[in-house]
Amino acid sequence: MSARKRDEPVRLTRIYTRGGDRGETSLGDGSRVPKLDCRIGAFGTVDELNSHLGLVLAGDVPDGFRAWLERIQNDLFDVGADLSVPFGVTDRLRVTQAAVDELERLCDELNAPLPELRSFVLPGGTEAAARLHVARAVCRRAEREALVADGEHGINPLVLTYLNRLSDLLFIAARAANATSGRDEPLWRPGANEG
Repeated sequence: MSARKRDEPVRLTRIYTRGGDRGETSLGDGSRVPKLDCRIGAFGTVDELNSHLGLVLAGDVPDGFRAWLERIQNDLFDVGADLSVPFGVTDRLRVTQAAVDELERLCDELNAPLPELRSFVLPGGTEAAARLHVARAVCRRAEREALVADGEHGINPLVLTYLNRLSDLLFIAARAANATSGRDEPLWRPGANEG
């Protein structure tokens, strides 16, 4: 069997392997770890985030959002691949500064026409905005779990930067989704429910 090229898709001929039936799984370098390993938790949450972005894409999204959301879904597989291989292993797919730079570019582009924030934003508004807020919250959890993995095993520091920037982008995108639809943002009004 020949080695897979770096840009060649993974071929899955059988989905179940029985290899994890006793609570262990393989990392990307072939080493076996418990499924409770913090790295498994981190890239599992990245997978959950990716699923939420799929749900965002399954609905109506503002013009211009679809292409970059689909690109980010692919990037999140790269993040998962990075987390799944111990950081000292070389010649593996890793998150790059260019991926972070692209998130920052999108943040600036989407944020430029938005009004200045005068309060915290409550998750909601349009369905697309609400789903983007859910994805943002899951992204924050993925970042926290990646921080645990970094503390215990050491990971690519750009993974942490990428997830932090992505959560910023998802917040801005939720605001932009509401603005694009002409929907007012639900804003936090401290003590609004007090008698």
